[in-house]
This record gives sequence, structure tokens and C-alpha cells, in this order.
Amino acid sequence: MTDNDQILALDNQICFALYAANRAVTARYRPLLEELGLTYPQYLVMLVMWEADREGIKPRVSDLGARLRLDSGTLTPLLKRLEQRDLLQRARLAEDERVVGLRLTNAGRALRAKAANVPGRLMCGLDIEPERLLSLRQELRSLLEVLETAEPSER
Repeated sequence: MTDNDQILALDNQICFALYAANRAVTARYRPLLEELGLTYPQYLVMLVMWEADREGIKPRVSDLGARLRLDSGTLTPLLKRLEQRDLLQRARLAEDERVVGLRLTNAGRALRAKAANVPGRLMCGLDIEPERLLSLRQELRSLLEVLETAEPSER
């Protein structure tokens, strides 16, 4: 096998390792989130909303998009479905009607208590040390920071 063959081998690609791990994690979340009536992306939105609510912050849609690294075309349908379920409300701000603010409803707050056991249940049965997971999370955050601040590669 040549060096070029090794370079292009699927199992040598960090992108594939990240992609496969992401799919496996999402699949592990799926049955837990189905009990809450949430998809994985909706769960991420709710995590941000619960955090903001706990801190007394009323986020804007643009804040949520930045935090989740989602564009408005992806975020709007997610928010619409969560609003239809009465978990959050969207409203244009009086001081600037171009800006859409978000707030949890009582049902959205109540769902937080039901979701509190999801992280623990997700890890149940996995033979992995918590310290290793914390280290991995930090490594992934570092990689994300490098990727987001790096110059675009040549085309």
C-alpha cells in the first residue's frame, strides 16, 4: 500500500471517526429522547433554553443559533415545532422587530425535570471512566476552537 493509499484510507480519516461517533451517540440518545417527545436537535435547543432560563436570560434566536452553530434555516423549523408543542415561545422584540426573542413556557420548564436523568441513563452500561469522557470532551472543544479559528483551506 502506498502513502497515498494510507492517506485516503477511510479508517485513517478523523472526519469519519467523528462522523461515526456522532451517529453512535445520537442513536444512543434516541430512545431516551423519544420518551420526552424530542429529537436530538430539539434536545440541544432545550438544553440551551433551560440554561438561559436558569440564568435569567431571554435569548434571541440569533444567540441560540450561535451557541448551537446552526443557521436560521435549520433553527427556524426546530423552534416552530417546539413552539407548536408549547415548550417555548418566539416573539419579535418591541425595541427591534427584526430580532426574535425566545422564552420557555411552563411546559418547557416542566420538561427539564423529566430530562434531568437523560445524561446519567445515557452513560449507564458504558464501560468508560468519567475522567476519560471529560478529557475527550475537552479535546473535542479544543479541536472545534482550532477548526473555527483556522484560515479556510485552499481550494
